[in-house]
Amino acid sequence: MARVAIVTGGTRGIGAAISTTLKDSGYSVAAFYASNDDAAAAFSTQTGIAVYKVDVSDFESCEAGVAKVVDDHGPVDVLVNNAGITRDGTLHRMDHKKWQAVIDTNLGSCFNMCHAVIHGMRERKFGRIVNVGSINGQAGQYGQVNYAAAKSGIHGFTKALAQEGAGVGVTVNAVAPGYVDTDMVRSVPPNILEKIVERIPVGRLGTADDIARGVMFLVADDAGFVTGSTLSINGGQHMY
Repeated sequence: MARVAIVTGGTRGIGAAISTTLKDSGYSVAAFYASNDDAAAAFSTQTGIAVYKVDVSDFESCEAGVAKVVDDHGPVDVLVNNAGITRDGTLHRMDHKKWQAVIDTNLGSCFNMCHAVIHGMRERKFGRIVNVGSINGQAGQYGQVNYAAAKSGIHGFTKALAQEGAGVGVTVNAVAPGYVDTDMVRSVPPNILEKIVERIPVGRLGTADDIARGVMFLVADDAGFVTGSTLSINGGQHMY
């Protein structure tokens, strides 16, 4: 029977690549999305992946979403916490709403989603959780105190939860992407983007598939000796 996997933010960008790579590898995939119904429906039609509208920043919404996936597909074996937003700005110009939105969506969602699946994983003595951090959670970034704090928190969250799950077959790891060729990065002004690429030793932006391949390694059944780790996928830009 196919392993069941949930990918949050799973219909666009890095999340879409993770969802489709999991499906192509034989997993039964549920992709969570936030708001764009038309885009999610198009993704589902194109890929055959089931999509679920879930507010990952809301505890009850996550509990209900996971329960629906269990009803539709069976117990959840794999969780990839990929959902994230940006609300950039320097601290002295950032209002509390922008701070809290990023913390709730990027970091709070890891608690909400993990809480919804961890009991079943512990009972079945198998689980794979991968949290998507960021190079900017490792190195910091001007104008992103909210985003950097949330992503840095993900790395600490990962190490702590890994210790809780290690004895019962549940691994918890993180991937930390560098600058990846997604819609968000492509929106950066060309002159700024050129400078970013100049700082990447391999000489290019990453691709969503680069990140998906790292996730696939961590969720594999035979990756049980890897837990509490952060896999940096950034072209050598930040060696941490």
